[in-house]
Amino acid sequence: MLTKEENDRMTLVGPGTPCGELMRRYWHPIAGVSELEDEPTKAVRLLGEDLVLYRDRSGEYGLLGQHCPHRKASLEYGVPEEHGLRCCYHGWLFDPAGNCLEQPAEPAESSFKDRIHHTAYPVQPLGGLLWAYLGPQPAPLIPHYDMFVRDDAWRDVGVCDVPCNWLQTVENSVDLTHVDWLHQHYYDYVLERMGKTPRTDRVYNGARHVKIGFDVFPHGIVKRRIVEGGSEADDTWKYGTNPIIFPATTRLGLIRVPTDDTHTRCYFYSCYPPDDGLPVPAQDRIPVYDVPYMRPDGRFSTDWVTGQDVMVWITQQPIMDRTDEKLGASDQGIIFYRKVLLEQIDKVERGEDPLAVMRDPTENGCIDLGPASHPSRHFMESHWGQFSPIKEEVLALMERSGHRERWSARLGTGAE
Repeated sequence: MLTKEENDRMTLVGPGTPCGELMRRYWHPIAGVSELEDEPTKAVRLLGEDLVLYRDRSGEYGLLGQHCPHRKASLEYGVPEEHGLRCCYHGWLFDPAGNCLEQPAEPAESSFKDRIHHTAYPVQPLGGLLWAYLGPQPAPLIPHYDMFVRDDAWRDVGVCDVPCNWLQTVENSVDLTHVDWLHQHYYDYVLERMGKTPRTDRVYNGARHVKIGFDVFPHGIVKRRIVEGGSEADDTWKYGTNPIIFPATTRLGLIRVPTDDTHTRCYFYSCYPPDDGLPVPAQDRIPVYDVPYMRPDGRFSTDWVTGQDVMVWITQQPIMDRTDEKLGASDQGIIFYRKVLLEQIDKVERGEDPLAVMRDPTENGCIDLGPASHPSRHFMESHWGQFSPIKEEVLALMERSGHRERWSARLGTGAE
């Protein structure tokens, strides 16, 4: 169990909070590049701050405080100029650094604009996403993990906004034994209630976990597992399975972004690299699509793996109360992650860089995170890929040489 103070230290993300200062040492995705092709301004909320993302007419991106410092109109309705964003109310023009360049109603000789500086943060595109950094300068590099930079793959991005704190969504990914029940027995129960046949492809053929382990590596946390009938010779133990890229991303592309203390935006980032050695056609646009998790009757949609996870995250309440939880021996992943998280918060408070912050460009070419994925039709339909607008095109690409292998066992299953 934790005290309320310990729980707050790990969960609250606003400016000046311990975890908020940690999170401000990382770049976070805030939109898909294609979203600003459709509409050049977008209101966003990140780490408890209300902001406006924009693309000006030169193609440069910027991120400003949502409300103009003049009369507080929303810059979401601003006008992109050749360089910068102009407020719709009185025409004040801001550059990406937050400098006020023009104030049309002020006297020509006025120096008033030179004394105005608006909240502004850097933005960079990578892998079809737009990333923002809200921390102190100098900013670190955005890590070039292989799924974002390899040029032999297609991509798509699912988005899901969940009304709960970021930490409980991440703890799900180090809670390895929940797979035994939630994604096996409970899954079959849900199908039975719907009058459907229980699955024939149950995770690990229905076997349960008999050993789990966790280690820190330069980019986060390696998770190891052995299920019934397995041994330490298995890849899932020797090499690990679907590692956590610290602080809140999995190898399989689930990126959790703290919106504020009680809301999290989840990006389901899929990279599809065929392994047949043939050229991959250029992808003109990386689509961004919604991942729904509720049924029309107001209940959670739990007849698919990701929907089951989302249900658990949200039903733990907006911020999970860890002061009266009862952890057991099978919860060592939860304990391990919290220990690492608190250690990184302490490092930031000492003025040090936390885990997985990248500053050396010579180490930031294409960072190999291990085996890539080869989705089957069944896998996509059991996860967020079922909602992708390019699902059929992706499957055709992956199966063009007759390859239909499921995701590597070394990666595990689903968002975990």
